[in-house]
Amino acid sequence: MAMSIQSLLLIAFSIALSSAAQVLLKMGMSSPRVQLALADAGLPAQILTIAMTPTVILGLASFGASAVVWLFVLSRIDVSQAYPFVALGIVITVIAGNLFLGEALPVLRIVGVFAILAGVIAVARS
Repeated sequence: MAMSIQSLLLIAFSIALSSAAQVLLKMGMSSPRVQLALADAGLPAQILTIAMTPTVILGLASFGASAVVWLFVLSRIDVSQAYPFVALGIVITVIAGNLFLGEALPVLRIVGVFAILAGVIAVARS
């Protein structure tokens, strides 16, 4: 049975939110304020600093929103059909890491991204 456009859009939205969450969380945890707290403060101060970092808060909110959207995906289609699309989050996050965080894209990572894409396409067509 073919997946509806609405289901595909929900999947894409959930994956985009999840990938955005990862980038935002990385940005927050890499911020000088958090890094200083992790290096010099005790655990309670570290937790408070992390909990008050706007990009961490936004990242956690994005992650939560992606889970809620994913629940709607699961209400519409089989988990065995939907879940392989989650691998696209890896692809999007790798690209976003490069674009927004300046992370390197070595050849082996690029090959891996294409392998993931091939696997998602194979599962989607089955």
